[in-house]
Amino acid sequence: MAQETVTAAPRAQAASEIRRHELAAFLRHRREHIAPEQVGLPRGRRRRTPGLRREEVAQLAAVGVTWYTWLEQARDIQVSVQVLDALARTLMLDPSERSHLFQLAGAVDPTPATTCPSVTPAMRAVLEQLEPYPACLQNSRYDILAYNRTYGLLLCDLDAVPPEDRNCMVLSYTHDEWRSSIVHLEETQRLMAARLRAAMAGHLAEPAWKMLLKRLRAESPEFCEAWDRHEVVAHRSKRKEFLNRHVGRVVVDHTDLWLSPEVGPRMVTYVPADEESKEKLRRLHETALAREMA
Repeated sequence: MAQETVTAAPRAQAASEIRRHELAAFLRHRREHIAPEQVGLPRGRRRRTPGLRREEVAQLAAVGVTWYTWLEQARDIQVSVQVLDALARTLMLDPSERSHLFQLAGAVDPTPATTCPSVTPAMRAVLEQLEPYPACLQNSRYDILAYNRTYGLLLCDLDAVPPEDRNCMVLSYTHDEWRSSIVHLEETQRLMAARLRAAMAGHLAEPAWKMLLKRLRAESPEFCEAWDRHEVVAHRSKRKEFLNRHVGRVVVDHTDLWLSPEVGPRMVTYVPADEESKEKLRRLHETALAREMA
């Protein structure tokens, strides 16, 4: 056992060094393939560096030039997820490249991608076939991974919300239109905080969960009050009432359809609880179609 411990340490160290060099090469490659004009910088006559300079990347990402230089030199330094997020945006990485960046840095991406590997074309087709009933795909952290057109107008204009803010917890505690659409807001917020606490038990050390909790605590005193109750509630079907700005009050039955054996990704559906709500959801769907074709 002692011999295994002795040999395992150098292997881990070697793997970490390889990953750092891969990260450095990846950053250099992406930096050199972005034209200054793509990020709003003048090219100038004396530019010899292909793409962006190191100091330009550092400035755009709001990190120190020396620190970024060390990163491209594969030095053994700690990289926060906030800095990785800033670099991903500065270097205009697509979802696959962003995922690769975080893997090379040995970090967990804290923000949901606009496209998720678990959201297959088949699942998107199911969401569309459920229309005019609102439906979406969520993970256990309440990130909204995909949604159909009716859901996109149910509580607010979800298309207008930045992808990184499409989280039901964040919207329920910080987004004015979303909040005003929930008839029993205080009860809903309290239940959601209790469900988040139950779900978070298996993810306490994960940066994405910690960053979500930190954001909610910083932006919402209401969340702090609900969170500090230490209540825990499991997911269950529930009747909900929404006050939609297009069609008025809608009463629906909420159901979670789990997509795996674990309590993780799920399809959330809202079925009208009465004929009046059914007709209103039909009209809301027509509004969404009209907006799409405009």
